[in-house]
Amino acid sequence: MRNNASCLMRESSGKSDAVRRGIGIAKVEGMIAEQQAWERAEVVRSASEALHTPDEQLIGDEANLARYLNPPMQTVYPKEYAFALLGDVRGRTVLDFGCGSGANTLLLARRGATVVGVDISAELIALAQRRLALNGLPGAARFIVGSAHDLPIEADSVDVVFGIAILHHLDLEATSREVHRVLKPGGRAIFQEPVRDSRLIRALRRCVPYRQPDVSPFERPLTEREVTDFAARFRDCSVRAFCLPFVNITEALAPLRRYVHPAYRLDGALLKRAPVLKPYTGVRVLQVTK
Repeated sequence: MRNNASCLMRESSGKSDAVRRGIGIAKVEGMIAEQQAWERAEVVRSASEALHTPDEQLIGDEANLARYLNPPMQTVYPKEYAFALLGDVRGRTVLDFGCGSGANTLLLARRGATVVGVDISAELIALAQRRLALNGLPGAARFIVGSAHDLPIEADSVDVVFGIAILHHLDLEATSREVHRVLKPGGRAIFQEPVRDSRLIRALRRCVPYRQPDVSPFERPLTEREVTDFAARFRDCSVRAFCLPFVNITEALAPLRRYVHPAYRLDGALLKRAPVLKPYTGVRVLQVTK
């Protein structure tokens, strides 16, 4: 783990980079203050989540876990596709980026990866350790409490960075820089993120009062432009879109949940035949290569 001096050097370097891009010192300091405010809020929210998570919720359902151990590349489910992109990670160092309570850490460990989990919340990391123990894999991952904006990971040390619904919480410029720094040359980063690129869909969404109870006040859907900017420093990027609006409706409304799997199959078929619908989708899975 890097010491305080190196963290201060990184912050100073970030300021210098921003100034070279024409961003004033005052604006940079405001951005850093906003990052710190987000992190404080996230720690408080996560502590509450950890406190209210019973052990029975940490024990994996084998049928569900099996979906992510060797999914097909043509799957119509975004999280399955993210895990399909991983390929064979046996013995490779995989950073579970924003590991939270360890749901994905468990899957990565089951796939034979050497897993390092990083999260801003010590309480959630304790829960992740508990999850592994309850599922018969005590000590199967190394966990570090730290910020995604200043990862406590050595440069050029990670084969794959893996994150599910994490980027939309973060400052993308700082995060892109850190992900690029920790990856080995040729290393990959895989993310699944909410994206809302259509003005029409954004307007309609504002008319729907529903909001999940665990949503952070700092998170927001990304845009296609933000995804492109995040990937700009990497040598290669691929993106696949998922979830036209009817998929979200079937998931949100209890009477329609029996149709969730048919909705995903229809979603996959429509997007394959009509890529022009991509701007109306709500999820992207992206892979970038250093």
